[in-house]
Amino acid sequence: MEKEKVYIGIDIAQDNLDMAAYPTGQIRKYNNNSSGIPKTVVKLKRLSPKLIVMEATGGLEKPLAQALDQAGLAVAIVNPRKIRDFGRSMGILAKTDKLDAKVMVYFAVKIEPTPHPPQDQASQKLENLLTRRRRLSDMRTAEKNRIHQNTDKAIQIHIQDHINWLESELKGLDKELSDKIQQNPKFMEKIQLYKSMPGVGNILSYTLLANLSELGRLNQREIASLVGVSPLNRDSGKLRGIRKIWGGRATVRKALYVPAVVVIRCNPVIIDLYQRLLAKGKLKKMALVACMHKMLTILNSMTKNTWHYATAKS
Repeated sequence: MEKEKVYIGIDIAQDNLDMAAYPTGQIRKYNNNSSGIPKTVVKLKRLSPKLIVMEATGGLEKPLAQALDQAGLAVAIVNPRKIRDFGRSMGILAKTDKLDAKVMVYFAVKIEPTPHPPQDQASQKLENLLTRRRRLSDMRTAEKNRIHQNTDKAIQIHIQDHINWLESELKGLDKELSDKIQQNPKFMEKIQLYKSMPGVGNILSYTLLANLSELGRLNQREIASLVGVSPLNRDSGKLRGIRKIWGGRATVRKALYVPAVVVIRCNPVIIDLYQRLLAKGKLKKMALVACMHKMLTILNSMTKNTWHYATAKS
């Protein structure tokens, strides 16, 4: 008889990893640190699971995911909302670490989400630098808003000092990012390809490189859904709701927004799309999202054609 496939769900907390296995139902707890993660990997390699599912937890999942990637194990990192909704559909309303791990393993068995592609160390370093840059940039924006809201001159001086420091740090990160790209010929090739599209600059190119390795390997519908720029229907009976986007990779979607604002002024293809949508009575924000969708699918086609050409040539 064929051996039954093994699936794993892992709930990740600051200090602990709760691991549930299917079909045994066994639950184990490991420390989420430099000694506990290797033990978890050794245990999972013995089980040889078909798929391991964990939630995206704002970065806590990365050390374990990277260790599992290096061990050659298939890992799917899933939006927590999907896991919660799946648990509710099963009537599981309580929330504990063990229960969360069980819901994840049931999700793995029933849904079998696509494993994320493993990252090499260069890509991981690039993503870490981009994450740091994004957080500092958000802090700078918040401080610039505060300086206008505060009438106390002394506080304004403190805020301006912080803004100056943040801008200095951002310049340093931009230099480090540029150096990392230039030191890697494969990165340079992709960046040059992305930037050949009018309106696409460094930050979007870096984000695509670090956070969307599937670009060029999926069809247009799949890549748009993965990023979260495909409007979803909200129709029921006679109700016809407004199509909305949600889910997907918010980091990539956010990086697409500003370039889209630029592209509707300089790229003839996108300008035509934007004007046609406005002429049909679409809201400007909806038309802009459609332009983000179009940009992404164009970039996907460009990457796919280049990838197929390179594969055929080799």
